[in-house]
Amino acid sequence: MADSSSKDTDELSGTEQPFVHHLKELRDRLVKATIAVALVCVVLSLYPGPALLYDFLAAPLVAQLPEGTRLIATSVISPFLVPLKIMLMTAFLIALPVVLYQGWAFIAPGLYMHEKKLVLPLVFSSTMLFFHWSGVLLLFCLWSGVQVHPKLCT
Repeated sequence: MADSSSKDTDELSGTEQPFVHHLKELRDRLVKATIAVALVCVVLSLYPGPALLYDFLAAPLVAQLPEGTRLIATSVISPFLVPLKIMLMTAFLIALPVVLYQGWAFIAPGLYMHEKKLVLPLVFSSTMLFFHWSGVLLLFCLWSGVQVHPKLCT
């Protein structure tokens, strides 16, 4: 008769850690991801700068505006915050591989081998689909067909 105890052994047995250790590990991973985003944000603030990123994204909309009109700020602080938000989101997208790796490094020790094998294709395909559809949105919605309603310009 076969030994049933060898079949029932859990590959994760003996790797349990206290809850506080998990919180420390999560904190360390979040700090590393935040540092990566902050470094990319510093680089983007030096070159090309928040204003050029804003101008690049606003160019298709400005090109579709009727003659003699321009974009306006709808709150006092928006001319300052909007370029910073765009720079921060761009920094997050550029640092996304590091952020995803830190998430993976936190979760991976708790997964079985057959679950780990499924993660790489899932992460790769979902990242590629995200960037693909972001490009589709940029090309088809912003660059080719933004129409401003005439009553909004009066």
